[in-house]
Amino acid sequence: MTSVLYDIPGPKAKARNWLYAGLFVIALAAGIWWILDAMNDKDQLDWDKWEPYLAKSGTWETYLLPGLLNTLKAAAVSIVIALPIGAVLGIARLSDHVWIRVPASIIVEFFRAIPVLILMLFANAAYDVFGNFDFETRVLYAVVTGLVLYNGSVLAEVVRAGILSLPKGQSEAALAVGMRKGQLMNYVLLPQAVTAMLPAIVSQLVVIVKDTAIGGAVLGYGELIAAARPSYSFYNNVIATLVVIAVLFIALNYLLTSFANWLEKYLRQRKRGSTAVVAPDMVEEQAPGMHMGGGVH
Repeated sequence: MTSVLYDIPGPKAKARNWLYAGLFVIALAAGIWWILDAMNDKDQLDWDKWEPYLAKSGTWETYLLPGLLNTLKAAAVSIVIALPIGAVLGIARLSDHVWIRVPASIIVEFFRAIPVLILMLFANAAYDVFGNFDFETRVLYAVVTGLVLYNGSVLAEVVRAGILSLPKGQSEAALAVGMRKGQLMNYVLLPQAVTAMLPAIVSQLVVIVKDTAIGGAVLGYGELIAAARPSYSFYNNVIATLVVIAVLFIALNYLLTSFANWLEKYLRQRKRGSTAVVAPDMVEEQAPGMHMGGGVH
């Protein structure tokens, strides 16, 4: 039997798929057992290694929670700034005016080509030379600047690709009834492109959250990993600490992705539940002489 998209597996194919699945489960279980056994041999599963995070609230209050707060602060500020910058640059790259399109393209391609680490280091040096900031403020500004410049440029490409992915008939129909290019972008293209762009945008937002750790490793910003260093130095439990931090990052990014998935479904359902209607008075206003159902006068 066949379906529209793929061949439905027969008895032999089903048996082969079950065999592959079983082998994968066995290999996965063996890998987990090997990791746990190696950790046990190195005393990494001892209770004293995990006790600071499982039975002592002071460790969380002193190290992890302040670091998590700094991670969220840097990520949130970067996201709030990078999103509108990416939208503006992405739309600017589609402009018919060369004096807008070319500078926007140069900015996007330039900052996309530079590693975010270099941007953070350069921003930190610039704020140190030309600014008058204390250490904590300077490194926060440097981390945010690097994340905004790099991810804003990447988001600009996401916005441009999302708009270009729409059928050309959308633009042609809007222009045919006399809509200006600004109205075309605001009322026709962007509302439809946002839904298509959401998965890529969320992936980039997850990158922003994770890349805050670069600022901690290089600049000494007190994000989650940097804030936990005194803890694992004192308790000598590097593996346990990194496992806990990894779980926190996974939970944080899972919440962000779950919210984005909910938002995407909500927008799609909203579009199915309502349709855009071009009113006769709007057509008359944008294209005088055109009347819905009345012909051309």
